[in-house]
Amino acid sequence: MCGIIGYVGSKRASDVITEGLKRLEYRGYDSVGIAIYNGGIHIRKEKGTVEEVSTALQFTNLDGHLGIGHTRWATHGAPCKDNAHPHHDCTGKVVLVHNGVIENFIPLKSELEKKGHRFNSETDTELIAHFIEQYMNDGLSPFISFIRTVERLKGSYSIVSLIEGEDKIYIARKNSPLILGVGKDEMFCASDIPAVLNHTKTFVPLEEGDIAVISKLDYTVYDHFGNQIKRTPIEINWSSEMAEKGGYPHFMLKEIHDQVHFIYESLAADVSASEDLLNLFDNIQLVAAGTSYHASLVLKYLLQKFKGKTVESIIASEYPFVSFPTKDTLVIAISQSGETADTIQAVRYAKQCGAKVLALTNVVQSSITRVADKIIYLNAGPEVSVAATKTFSSQLAVIYKMLFSGDKNIDLSQIPQIIETILQQEEFIRSVAAQISNKKNIFFLGRGLSYPIAMEGALKLKEISYIHAEAYPGGELKHGPLSLIENGVPVIVLAPDDETSSKMLGSLKEVKTRGAYVIAITNNPEIEKEAHISINIPHLNPILYPFVLTIPLQLLAYYVSIRKDIDPDRPRNLAKSVTVE
Repeated sequence: MCGIIGYVGSKRASDVITEGLKRLEYRGYDSVGIAIYNGGIHIRKEKGTVEEVSTALQFTNLDGHLGIGHTRWATHGAPCKDNAHPHHDCTGKVVLVHNGVIENFIPLKSELEKKGHRFNSETDTELIAHFIEQYMNDGLSPFISFIRTVERLKGSYSIVSLIEGEDKIYIARKNSPLILGVGKDEMFCASDIPAVLNHTKTFVPLEEGDIAVISKLDYTVYDHFGNQIKRTPIEINWSSEMAEKGGYPHFMLKEIHDQVHFIYESLAADVSASEDLLNLFDNIQLVAAGTSYHASLVLKYLLQKFKGKTVESIIASEYPFVSFPTKDTLVIAISQSGETADTIQAVRYAKQCGAKVLALTNVVQSSITRVADKIIYLNAGPEVSVAATKTFSSQLAVIYKMLFSGDKNIDLSQIPQIIETILQQEEFIRSVAAQISNKKNIFFLGRGLSYPIAMEGALKLKEISYIHAEAYPGGELKHGPLSLIENGVPVIVLAPDDETSSKMLGSLKEVKTRGAYVIAITNNPEIEKEAHISINIPHLNPILYPFVLTIPLQLLAYYVSIRKDIDPDRPRNLAKSVTVE
């Protein structure tokens, strides 16, 4: 997740772009760069924040009325000057910025290298510029070269490109957000509306597969075949603060909805580091904390049931006291920030004992990446709200890709559409939240893969609504927790139509008989009939149910928080990254 902006018009492009990059920095802050066309294309870029780099390199001293800019959240390659955008071809005449992940990066780069192209960075982005150059060398026009290049790409991308000699900006979008801004004798493009809201209120949202060309006076949109199509402008009357949140009242709600788009980038993550390790080791230990621990429980279940591994999942802060890893142990550490102190200490302990460590994290060059032997990045982009939402789904997506990317019976590509289906029930879930917001205690039940999701649902509710919530496996009710059930106590039952549903029906009846108010998240008709309220989920491969169960629980927690007049982005006593033990 990175921030992109482009401008063509009569104003000083460097001023417009630098201002826009500052407004887009919530999308990425590893490095920043700008390219301005004024007879030739001039690039300035470096590792650091927008303020630091733009001041040090004097971005606004660049003359010209056409340019592009980028603020980066690293996915391919460490944060450094060489990997910062914009990137260029061999001649320096094709320059572009990119947000997303090119899945077929390795074979495409190899193809270009065989044709004599030389690369200056570790990024997947740079090859796009070289392909445009190659097609132009073959005699095609800049526009057709751009289209032919986009046709070759697999994955997610927003691409914004300058080509020397052209007073235009070339644009393409797939599974990554990009909008056009329409001004008077000027045009803009950006990853998000806040970047250019001070200059225009008229925007053209680009749709999946759109290609566009903008110039000072107009814009044209094409489909991926190069046929001209119509996209209708819309008027936006947001404040700057609303714009940063995409029009949503809170970052948490925006990030819940963002999962539809950014799960593509997580599903495009490079998981090759896990392949040999998972084949080599049968004894696996998972270490994590908080939400990441719940993701580790899903991974444990999948490794044990479908891969035949011996797996322990251990809370990171407890790990040194209860575990004895050896050189025959693979430790998989999961940390969204890569800075979680308990998890880093657990990894250091495992390394001292001779274990091999694979880290799953969202932040390139975070502390955990300097300790682990192998690293897989989540590609989820920055998460502003303290309560983890999209990063949890990204952890699940990467876990599933690690284990099932070659399995033809498990279609991971449908996950974004599944999430979008659940989000369509948002208003109904909001009404359910209103019915439980005044309760003191709420219980969550699940079995199998649903149990870790029940734990995550309880955690979300505790974090941002301050209601006491606990999750239990359905079978544990009669071993103690059933004594806590009394008239009117809400029990949220996660009961997809899978191998656990008959047992969950029994658990539901146990609590209902004792007066519980039962809310079921299910697609099983018998369970729907027994529950007081049902949140419906689609039928799909049972192994994928964690993705559809997660979204209603996030929305439920969010709307309970709102109902109680609590800011869900900043819950009391909590921080985004726990960097102390």
